[in-house]
Amino acid sequence: MTKIVMALAGLCLSINLQAQELPDTQIKDVNSGKKIAFNETIEKGKVTVISFWATWCVPCKKEIKNMSLKLPALKKEVDFNYMTVSIDEARAEGLVRTYAISQGWSFPYYIDPNSDLKRSFSFQSVPYTVIIDKNGKVAFSHTGYEEGGEEEIIAKVKELVAAK
Repeated sequence: MTKIVMALAGLCLSINLQAQELPDTQIKDVNSGKKIAFNETIEKGKVTVISFWATWCVPCKKEIKNMSLKLPALKKEVDFNYMTVSIDEARAEGLVRTYAISQGWSFPYYIDPNSDLKRSFSFQSVPYTVIIDKNGKVAFSHTGYEEGGEEEIIAKVKELVAAK
């Protein structure tokens, strides 16, 4: 019974999240040091994948590494954007920057130092992945990561890019 209630609660949260406008919550571009509204990081008319992560989260790092390895080939096949948002505290910004540079990230990466964006999306743990469709709406969200889980994200991206 508990599992059914949790599943229904998750479904309601997912439906509610998909119906809402993207938040204008301020996040910080780790490269430039400038704050920007989250909804301004999403390119209109283009599918965007956002991986929420933290420097202390091993599955997060694995998911982003596996996605980044597949990005060059995938971007030749479909046109979409990929970015990450760290939920680390402000004092860990240097760790976020150092890690991203050490991994050779060529995609945008941000930090949500006060967890304001995390609260806007109402998720509890990372890794948390969100896919925004061409209309700027949440089309998919997922918590957690298991090896190979990026294939589900890739399939959803292809489906959303192909949609009219």
